[in-house]
Amino acid sequence: MSEPPRFDRGHTDDLMSFLAASPSPYHAVANAAERLEKAGFRQVAETDAWDGTSGGKYVLRGGAIVAWYVPEGAAPHTPFRIVGAHTDSPNLRVKPLPDTGAHGWRQVAVEIYGGPLLNSWLDRDLGLAGRLTLRDGSTRLVNVDRPLLRVPQLAIHLDRSVSAEGLKLDKQRHLQPVWGLGDTRDGDLIAFLEETAGLAAGEVAGWDLMAHSIEAPAYLGRDKELMAGPRMDNLLSVHAGAAALAAVAGSGAALPCIPVLAAFDHEENGSQSDTGADGPLLGSVLERSVFARGGSYEDRARAFAGTVCLSSDTGHAVHPNYAERHDPTHHPRVNGGPILKVNVNNRYATDGSGRAVWAAACEKAEVPFQSFVSNNSMPCGTTIGPITAARHGIKTVDIGVAILSMHSVRELCGVDDPWLLANSLVAFLEG
Repeated sequence: MSEPPRFDRGHTDDLMSFLAASPSPYHAVANAAERLEKAGFRQVAETDAWDGTSGGKYVLRGGAIVAWYVPEGAAPHTPFRIVGAHTDSPNLRVKPLPDTGAHGWRQVAVEIYGGPLLNSWLDRDLGLAGRLTLRDGSTRLVNVDRPLLRVPQLAIHLDRSVSAEGLKLDKQRHLQPVWGLGDTRDGDLIAFLEETAGLAAGEVAGWDLMAHSIEAPAYLGRDKELMAGPRMDNLLSVHAGAAALAAVAGSGAALPCIPVLAAFDHEENGSQSDTGADGPLLGSVLERSVFARGGSYEDRARAFAGTVCLSSDTGHAVHPNYAERHDPTHHPRVNGGPILKVNVNNRYATDGSGRAVWAAACEKAEVPFQSFVSNNSMPCGTTIGPITAARHGIKTVDIGVAILSMHSVRELCGVDDPWLLANSLVAFLEG
């Protein structure tokens, strides 16, 4: 295997821009759609009748996007090659009654979403972003990308035990951010966001809002071989999947399959929603694509039987300060190439035949890959992989990029790995 290029700075720069511009799942799918539209894809509505024409198409639903490219001459039973990912990240989300406070401080009431490293949210300048739903049922994205909120940590002088016993945070009492001074007024936060978004007072009827760190992604280290940034879990995979799908669609190559990007919401809390991997969205899109090309249920069954999905999510690089927490013989390193994730208890969906598919794609792309398994004494996380395999009956392989500080407000990866992942995804989607 030839030596791969170190990394493509243009790809990494674009990833950093994508992370910075995607503080919520709704922004992430809008940005992915914009990149796909530049590659010739067009949005189709789920409420419209679909045709069987060739070309790139995509569906947006909330914080999820499913995009696919039908090559010329694709038969109804042509199998799919799917890159699966998720758009959500652990964070602090605004409650239905957002305005709170005490002792002259104005605060925003938040709920913990997913499993964030809570201490990483302390003493950070935070913005606020998400989706506003208007009284007419339409939605508007909003992003206050400036210092607006802060979760202040208690001074050590008032808690001397923290040095000996460690930081202990109560999720209800200690994570409510401040955003001003004065008396709490009901409706104040939403009124502020209406003004920010250029909306009339009282126009907002609902909201899905979340805090985010406003610190920009950055190259890190003496030789800038590392990258620090927010929401790499799992917008790194969303970005790589969108880039790979656009590249395959624009290559003009004859394809034996239909390449797909499926980026779901709500992975961090179980995927059970209409936009999650455990919902009907992916199956509905794939089936409608088959039927729009004149296919039958038999064609659908044949297409699904030949389909393979790569569940692409971040994984754990070996931590230099906690190496004993990792399996002693599996030590994925940053900039060592993407990882194949294996768990025999089906926390990951990879089996031996799936490994062969992944190895072939990496060999074609001239990309090295590593293997990850959890330490037997540690619980193993999971992904959309087992859910996708079980729900749709399609072969699924779990892969990704090894990072540090997973679920922190700011994560760390090697600069080579996103580029190497994208190249391996291109080879996979080409079939």
